[in-house]
Amino acid sequence: MNVLLLGSGGREHAVAWKMSASPLLTKLYALPGNPGIGRIAEPVKLDVADHSTVAAFCQEKKIDLVVVGPEGPLVAGIADDLRAWGIRVFGPSKAAARLEGSKGFTKDLCAKFNIPTAAYGRFSDLASAKAYVKKTGAPIVIKADGLAAGKGVTIAMTLDEANAALEACFDGAFGAAGAEVVVEEYLTGEEASFFCLCDGATALPFGTAQDHKRVGDGDTGPNTGGMGAYSPAPVMTPEMTERTMREIIEPTMRGMANLGAPFAGILFAGLMITDHGPKLIEYNTRFGDPECQVLMMRLKDDLLVLLNAAVDGQLAHMSIRWSDETALTVVMAARGYPGTPEKGSVIRGLDEAEGEGVQVFHAGTAINGGALVANGGRVLNVTALGKTVGEAQAKAYAAIEQIDWPQGFYRHDIGWRAVEREKAGA
Repeated sequence: MNVLLLGSGGREHAVAWKMSASPLLTKLYALPGNPGIGRIAEPVKLDVADHSTVAAFCQEKKIDLVVVGPEGPLVAGIADDLRAWGIRVFGPSKAAARLEGSKGFTKDLCAKFNIPTAAYGRFSDLASAKAYVKKTGAPIVIKADGLAAGKGVTIAMTLDEANAALEACFDGAFGAAGAEVVVEEYLTGEEASFFCLCDGATALPFGTAQDHKRVGDGDTGPNTGGMGAYSPAPVMTPEMTERTMREIIEPTMRGMANLGAPFAGILFAGLMITDHGPKLIEYNTRFGDPECQVLMMRLKDDLLVLLNAAVDGQLAHMSIRWSDETALTVVMAARGYPGTPEKGSVIRGLDEAEGEGVQVFHAGTAINGGALVANGGRVLNVTALGKTVGEAQAKAYAAIEQIDWPQGFYRHDIGWRAVEREKAGA
């Protein structure tokens, strides 16, 4: 098969790495890719927003499958436009991608189909939103409705923080994404990431992970796109997984079909495991980042076979095998992230860092004058597999010691909850 992968981050590098092991793969192209992906795929320089040009490329290169990595092209309808040209695509339609593209749409879906989630209000003007916040009280969660690159959510512990977050949204801090705001009840519990591979009718569980959103050790500082993750998530017991499928995923699949927008692709449920069971925080309609990196390390089956089954509506006949080991990834970020990251610093030592059960995925890198340099906020994902969380954690941090990048920083406690659980159970 000739495959075109859309995207340039760590998630896409992990997907490319896993697909490259498939005997089905003839040639892998990446639009635009990154220096890490470029070692296993041919980079393509096209405008991903120009769907007809992408379609023409697919026809010229006889592309058998397009795999869409990031959410932006999905919300913009690239899957629909390529399918109209007769091109097979792994990724949801524009109508189904609203599950990520509009938080308000998802909350309304939950209300209509009785899916457990936080109480909420939707607002398109500042005064009404502030009145709701005043009436509800803090802590409270403020979310820009649209895509905001993982930065449109504020967990406000005081009314002042909540009002400041609302003002930022309506003043244009997140562009069009903040023109409407969702205000949510603050949930307490433990967060988990739950994935399903979907073909429009069947949803097949596709692993669990736990992400670390805060920039600093001990879960301190501002939220980021994710500073590290590990898989599986201990909180997602078989019983909790079964409840999540029954109470959240299956009603969502039925609800989307009912709305004329059946969901096919990866459905990523951000969950809060509360005293009353799982509640949906939000949906994403693609592999998580950095959760994808740990899932790909643990996946024993051929990813390309699974993606083809999803595209062809054959998931009812499939099962997925996972390694019993734990995978853990640590994000190395550029100084300044999650604000304005410093770009251009040279990175060395990646070959020394990689080894048995250790992969370094490129997330925000570039080549400048023959040298590998930082070219984003989250730059590298140092990922390791171990028999225990503690072993995977130790391997990942040992690999980081081999990387020569003084301008990078990272959290030193990825996986801390699971490591504490392990020690308690020892």
